[in-house]
Amino acid sequence: MLIAHDHPLADLTAAGVSIWLDDLSRELLAGGRLEALVADRGVVGITTNPTIFASALERGERYTPRLRELAATGASVEDMVFAITTDDVRAACRVLRPVYDRTDGADGRVSLEVDPGLAHDAEATIARARELWAAVDEPNLLIKIPATTDGLGAITAVIAEGISVNVTLIFSLERYRDVIDAYHTGLETAAFNEYDVSAIHSVASFFVSRVDTAVDARLDAIGTDRALAVKGKAGIANARLAHEIHVESLVSPRWRRLAAAGARPQRPLWASTGVKNPDYPDTMYVSGLAIPGTVNTMPGATLEAFADHGTVPAIVLEEVYGPAQDVLDEIAELGIDYREVTDELERQGVRKFADSWDELADTVRGQLDRGLTEKTASKR
Repeated sequence: MLIAHDHPLADLTAAGVSIWLDDLSRELLAGGRLEALVADRGVVGITTNPTIFASALERGERYTPRLRELAATGASVEDMVFAITTDDVRAACRVLRPVYDRTDGADGRVSLEVDPGLAHDAEATIARARELWAAVDEPNLLIKIPATTDGLGAITAVIAEGISVNVTLIFSLERYRDVIDAYHTGLETAAFNEYDVSAIHSVASFFVSRVDTAVDARLDAIGTDRALAVKGKAGIANARLAHEIHVESLVSPRWRRLAAAGARPQRPLWASTGVKNPDYPDTMYVSGLAIPGTVNTMPGATLEAFADHGTVPAIVLEEVYGPAQDVLDEIAELGIDYREVTDELERQGVRKFADSWDELADTVRGQLDRGLTEKTASKR
């Protein structure tokens, strides 16, 4: 069954937004569930992160046979994590390959993250990106690299080698400009080295709801009516201004030279679009960022909420950039240091994903321990 023409998600697709799912598991891959989401919900991409994989392992036993097989070969826990994550992403890439072919590579993408513990080690990030790219060996893979200061150099290096990248954990407008520069520099190097730049793709994952969570806490602490009136506005305003930067980058002479060589634009991707404050509409980060030429990656609950009651407003970009800047100006006038907020969000984001990576390894150890216990018990 194809996505209904009058479905809210169909309206979102018609508005030029690519719908990606922020989830992946063997349960999702089993029995055609991912194919159904592509057909019924218009999903055209997948993003993953260590938290998603840790949750997937905890939810069921589908990973147990593969873990036992790997254990029998003497594989380390790190090798097992590498194997099961690349297995799942490879399988998802194959499911989404028809979308990739139909969209000339723009969609049908699946993202796989470099170990977040390497976020401040450019050389190690580059090496792991190469390993993941080779292991999955599917053209519709995106390697996720965080937009830390060290990550920027790694992004340029792997783009220069023809590896497509999802730049993740972007919070500030200043850092987003750096990300665009890193992408363009990588493309220029790739072109100089005679790579086919038209085959290199990238998205820039700009996080949304976490900005509101951080700013709202500071607004609550101020507690005035003026402060409380700005709650829930920073995340969308920040993202809309990021889109303005994206638009400006596409009319620069530098980009025009790259486009003439066949390069593809690095699309903005709206991440962290699940609403964390129950007082806010559960689809606000989708409706408020329904901008043509962007990607919105949604948790399953947000996807279903939008399918049920989402709306796609007519967003006139020239009319939203100014008010978005007004929001950030108001926050600054209230005494909130925007740079401090975004710097802390980056540190928290890296730390959270690194902790989830450790949790993923611990979950693998736990499953192996349970498997050994069950095997011992069955022999008694």
